[in-house]
Amino acid sequence: MNIDGKEIGNNNPCFIIAELSANHNGNLEVALETVRAAKRAGADCIKLQTYTPDTLTIDCNKDDFIIKGTLWEGQNLYSLYEKAYTPWDWHKEIMDLAKELGLVCFSSPFDFTAVDFLEELKVPAYKIASFEITDIPLIEYVASKGKPVIISTGIATIPDIELALETCRKVGNNNISLLKCTSSYPAPIDEANMMMIKDLQERFDVIPGLSDHTMGSIVPVVATSLGAKIIEKHFILDKSIGGPDASFSMDEAEFKEMVDQVRLAESALGSVNYELTEKQEKGKFFSRSLYVVKDIKKGELFTSENVRSIRPGFGLHPKYYYDMLGTEAKEDFLKGDRLEK
Repeated sequence: MNIDGKEIGNNNPCFIIAELSANHNGNLEVALETVRAAKRAGADCIKLQTYTPDTLTIDCNKDDFIIKGTLWEGQNLYSLYEKAYTPWDWHKEIMDLAKELGLVCFSSPFDFTAVDFLEELKVPAYKIASFEITDIPLIEYVASKGKPVIISTGIATIPDIELALETCRKVGNNNISLLKCTSSYPAPIDEANMMMIKDLQERFDVIPGLSDHTMGSIVPVVATSLGAKIIEKHFILDKSIGGPDASFSMDEAEFKEMVDQVRLAESALGSVNYELTEKQEKGKFFSRSLYVVKDIKKGELFTSENVRSIRPGFGLHPKYYYDMLGTEAKEDFLKGDRLEK
């Protein structure tokens, strides 16, 4: 997968996305400074969400439309999205700044009009949010644009995932990543289920990744070690500005720490290589080998009393210990002499 010149998957570094979401708090200058902060924090990408309250829901106070059991308890859907949405006339300025800074920028569309709008802006990829994985007409329309499609699986069953993938592939788009996601805000670490990273890759033949709502960096680091090639985290300039997503978003210092930890994890993973490094070769000094531990005269026998396997490792390999015992010394040996073939 290639997004705007960034290769994703195989042995390439993890692609790290800073999700802006509602963290501009209705202020364009905050949004733009958040993009700058994401660059400073080491993100590869800044991601937007493209909707309006009217493209997501209707303004209705019937019980069905009242949010229950989340941190947005008691609000109706329309009022939440009215506070959270990113004005469409901000998109170009945000994207232009991201490009200037060397950041990739794309968005999650939530209806056909958003896709059409993002096509005009020439976005390099699309993200399908967790709650939209069952919106098959939207997925088909997005996939038909022929660009990489990143799909979160926060509320998805296996049939949901299979149908979403089938929909993309039916229109000839196999450029897909699936992100493990736990759709709780914030998400408990014990519900992260990071073992699914490998399963997503093997079961569905896609690039696996993580859209994370847990607190801290541990889950992204574990995901990286299990093969995640995309990490997405909500990003905020300053939690004190508040907003619908502030409580489970990372600020610049937290995000930078996460990026650093992910990069260290990648470095630690390395590759399958049984060749010894120069430092490891030097470490052989502390390995065992066969040495004379008591003076031996020519003609005397090597015994367990005068030969031992000890440090350092410059002498004969210990595997020859029993071969040496009972044989005759062909010269004089002093205590501390190494045995050699």
